[in-house]
Amino acid sequence: MTSCTKSLHKMTNQDTTEAPPPAIATSDVGTDEEPKDKPESALKSFLSGGIGGVCVVLVGHPLDLVKVRMQTLEAGAKSSTFGMLRKTFAKDGVRGLYRGVSAPLTAVSPLFAMSFWGYDMGKRTVRYFDKEGETGGGEYKFTIPQLVVAGGLSALPTTAFMAPSERIKCLLQVQANELEKGGKAKYSGMVDCGKQILAEGGVRSLYRGTMATLLRDVPGSMAWFGTYELIKKELMILQGIDPSTGSLSPLAILSAGGFAGIACWTVAIPPDVLKSRLQTAPPGQYGGMYDVYKHLVKEEGHAALFKGLRPAMLRAFPANAACFFGMELARKALAFMD
Repeated sequence: MTSCTKSLHKMTNQDTTEAPPPAIATSDVGTDEEPKDKPESALKSFLSGGIGGVCVVLVGHPLDLVKVRMQTLEAGAKSSTFGMLRKTFAKDGVRGLYRGVSAPLTAVSPLFAMSFWGYDMGKRTVRYFDKEGETGGGEYKFTIPQLVVAGGLSALPTTAFMAPSERIKCLLQVQANELEKGGKAKYSGMVDCGKQILAEGGVRSLYRGTMATLLRDVPGSMAWFGTYELIKKELMILQGIDPSTGSLSPLAILSAGGFAGIACWTVAIPPDVLKSRLQTAPPGQYGGMYDVYKHLVKEEGHAALFKGLRPAMLRAFPANAACFFGMELARKALAFMD
């Protein structure tokens, strides 16, 4: 998700209430930053988020492919995560594991750029409506609940951009299932898939599943950013780093990012299943997301809402750890833009 999208606030933590333990030396990936949170360059947030998105795709696409294939299997069909990985690799090698990668890779860099930019806009919105965190000098001390709200707001600008690429990605991955059964390819690639969707159903067809994407990504983003900020704070305290002034070690960034991914998909997988079914169904099969839900539960039971959970969880930790690590490295490299 999810299929699951802001300038991440600086490596400082804005939610401390007690003096932390004395700082100790760590391997520093972040920059030496001033206490509390000041607005970053919007362009810096955009670019660093894009780098993080590329890292997500390169690390997580094989398991994302398996997740979508498992979610769209016919009723009664069974396949394990590793069994499907082995089957795909045996048939097509590494190239098969990255089938359909062009759509998310093309879209994901600007998508995550918009996501982190949207997070920054969400924080600015929180600041606008709640002045209690103002500390002077343009700085603001955020609480974790405020950052959770900002995370949810970040999903709004990304959904319009994400929905078409998600639909194309899902169709290409499901087509791969049909090819393995001896079927014929309908789409020659990402561009051809997009053209055929537009020719057959217009722009509305291209955006099928937009509401499902939004219902997946708003709670998912709340969990994603909120968990990252919370675990980041706790790890800094455990390492003896002042959350208001210190920087995280690489291990802490990877850990916080990985658990953020798990939290995101824990809440996002049911709407992601519905989204995948809706976006890969023939035109007219479903009247909307709720119609997908009714048919799915009637035919396969509520357990079907969690199809693809295992590959999603296996993908979540490494892919999101890579995302936040790549983003933080990019922020350090682009520090001159502040």
